[in-house]
Amino acid sequence: MVHRCAGFRSGRLCRVLLTVTTTHRPATDLGYLLHKHPDRVQRFSQSFGTATVLYPEATTERCTAALLLEVDPVRLARSRGRTSPDFSLGQYVNDRPYAASSLLGVAMADVFSTARAGRCASRQELADTAIPLEIGLPVLPCRGGEDFARRVFEPLGWTVQVEPIPLDERFPQWGESRYVRLRLTGVVRLADALNQLHVLLPVLDESKHYWQGPDEVDKLLRSGQGWLAEHPDATLITRRYLGRGGGLTRVALARLAELGDDVDESVEPAAEEEALQPAEKRVPLNTARHDAVHQVLLELGASSVIDLGCGPGQFLDRLVRTAAFSRVAGCDVSTRSLQIAARRLRLERMSERQADRVTLFQGALTYEDSRMSGFDAAVLMEVIEHLDPPRLGALERVVFGAARPGAVVVTTPNAEYNVRYEGLSGMRHPDHRFEWTRAEFAQWADRVAAEHGYTVRLSGIGEVDEDLGSPTQMAVLTRGESDHA
Repeated sequence: MVHRCAGFRSGRLCRVLLTVTTTHRPATDLGYLLHKHPDRVQRFSQSFGTATVLYPEATTERCTAALLLEVDPVRLARSRGRTSPDFSLGQYVNDRPYAASSLLGVAMADVFSTARAGRCASRQELADTAIPLEIGLPVLPCRGGEDFARRVFEPLGWTVQVEPIPLDERFPQWGESRYVRLRLTGVVRLADALNQLHVLLPVLDESKHYWQGPDEVDKLLRSGQGWLAEHPDATLITRRYLGRGGGLTRVALARLAELGDDVDESVEPAAEEEALQPAEKRVPLNTARHDAVHQVLLELGASSVIDLGCGPGQFLDRLVRTAAFSRVAGCDVSTRSLQIAARRLRLERMSERQADRVTLFQGALTYEDSRMSGFDAAVLMEVIEHLDPPRLGALERVVFGAARPGAVVVTTPNAEYNVRYEGLSGMRHPDHRFEWTRAEFAQWADRVAAEHGYTVRLSGIGEVDEDLGSPTQMAVLTRGESDHA
């Protein structure tokens, strides 16, 4: 797919590597979301060349933004990753100027950084909304072919059209190349679409042009926020994104396992390690957390439970499958997460009697809502650390003051344990606003209990370090005698 583009040197041919199209009306609002004016051709210098954004079409009914790359082979050779093959001809003769790859992912991350963050001061409501999108990638290296492209994009809600590109159309007997033409259509939030591409382009190519340091795990988790932990192939995506680097992959999977219990933390051994006896597989921390909270609820004798900040419904699924809980509710601020939870629970297939047990509703934990009241127990599992500290007081008033369940089970990361995570810089997740030590968590739990008429029992979840404690700390607040375990 080759276009002659205005704004380039006369006679120069440019290859369109990515197009983003919307039919949302007015479609030209795409310019606000991308922070790139449709009437301008804008160029951005990269370490390996130049990225250009322009709009081949911009009408009220349909608007398309195109991202193009001019790759400087000399600059590309200088930015070659340490693990990249070191042969002189390959540094200057390659597919990088002509095919979507990690180069495109890096350029897109830079050029559309504000759009990827989901920020748009003049159209914030639109930035928060799923809109009709069409993504075009005319030349995409895809190791695994058509089936693999569908495998990674379809679970994210995209309709996927893949066309294999032959090695040479004049010689069909040569078969297909490793390249495909990819077209994605769906109703998706623009920030989510860009972040998914940022992760999945190098995953499809299974190659990166730069050396990956420990901060690559943070990049993956930031771009994968809200979708990667829930993806059925999260382990494979993580492994390929990180170039099958065992150390970084283990770190990433351990941190992803805190967000989704469907993530397999095992890593395929390197060839030289295949003869070694595999180590015993540890229980993912998220699974251990679910086990611990579930056991506490049973011990409390609760018959009605509400999961506050239920996300995509992983723990709700366990609650619904437990006969002891006659009434189960899930509340979350994200409608998308609630939709995923409904699919996970198969609400549409439940009998009327079963469906009467389950309630899902959208709500913010910082605003009073009568639907949160009347439960024997409430769960705040890995929720409080996602709130800005000044907003914690509002959550305390809503949950402990207004809703007043018989018991509240709270879990949160133990900041002291973070030194055990190899390569971790900062907090465990990009969206965490704080992470507490054991002393800080105990002080908070004691204060909340005293102010609202609860007593508190503290414990840890996960592998115990003699000096650092457990990776997760838990508080069970009830109307009973205080007991610090």
